[in-house]
Amino acid sequence: MRETAEQPSDRDDIETAIDADDLQVTYADGTEAVRSVSLTIPRGEFFGFLGPNGAGKTTTIKVLATLLDATGGGVRVNGFDAAESSRAIRESIGYMAQETSVDEELTARENLKFACEAYGVPRGERADRIDELLDLVDLAEVADKRSEDFSGGMKKRLDVATALVHQPPLVFLDEPTTGLDPKARNKLWEYFRAINDRGTTIFLTTQYLEEADQLCDRLAVIADGEIVATGEPAELKRRVGGEILDIELADSQDAADAEEAAAVVREADLLGADATIDPTEEGLQITSRQARSRGTDVLVALRDAGIGVTGFNVRAPTLDDVFLAITGETTGEGEDAAAATAPDDPVAGEVSDE
Repeated sequence: MRETAEQPSDRDDIETAIDADDLQVTYADGTEAVRSVSLTIPRGEFFGFLGPNGAGKTTTIKVLATLLDATGGGVRVNGFDAAESSRAIRESIGYMAQETSVDEELTARENLKFACEAYGVPRGERADRIDELLDLVDLAEVADKRSEDFSGGMKKRLDVATALVHQPPLVFLDEPTTGLDPKARNKLWEYFRAINDRGTTIFLTTQYLEEADQLCDRLAVIADGEIVATGEPAELKRRVGGEILDIELADSQDAADAEEAAAVVREADLLGADATIDPTEEGLQITSRQARSRGTDVLVALRDAGIGVTGFNVRAPTLDDVFLAITGETTGEGEDAAAATAPDDPVAGEVSDE
């Protein structure tokens, strides 16, 4: 039987929040934004979708949220088929886009009242629901202040609250912390954890690898419209194939010296055939299962070759290392994070984010 928006969308017997099979999106100009993406996400999971800008993250999330039609494949969300019951899906999800949808002329409470009306929250439940959400996102004390005076972090948190007014079992978060300073970002992480702990399934797209590592139960890495890896954060880190030995060279600005140092380490043959040795801006990055046990030998070999070393560190791989190993490129996370370290520019009468 065809599913309609009038049928219940919060089906307790549905164990899978998202089923995407061979999802494809090709634009009119022939651009293949998404190629054969398949995902199965159980209810209650905090799922991360990783990739650099232009990888296909936002296109995929828009298809799953029925904001964009796929050109191939099938999608079921909360038990509903996207091609047949897009309205039912939209009623059963929350969606937070990259850009906030806050009406700056309204107060925080008025924004939530408007969202309650838009999502059809019963009148008798609205007041309590709004108070609960204002507490959840730590905006109760400024509930009746116009949101035009809020900082960027406060607006993001209000946007989260508006996506939750109808208590959806599934929430899509599309790069929700891009552009925020670290303090505001950490506050949003707390709220995402809180709603997930309440049982809400979260689908998060992000280019911040630390964010995915901190929050997500499981991850998928997308590059050029295709999923290239899936697994738990710890599982993906193991795919790097060992620990990382970072070596800082005395003449780190000289690319020729870094290449010479890499050649010395390769010729010394101390780390086995599976080791990777890559020049970096600071010197060398060596990945090997023997990085810790043979690291001292590597330093001696460099010294004997007359190459100065000013620092070194052995560490476990990060998700950034995973992304580099899988795709051959970085996400650019470091540059974005650096740009986000300064707090939002103050405006006249701005409400503090403390």
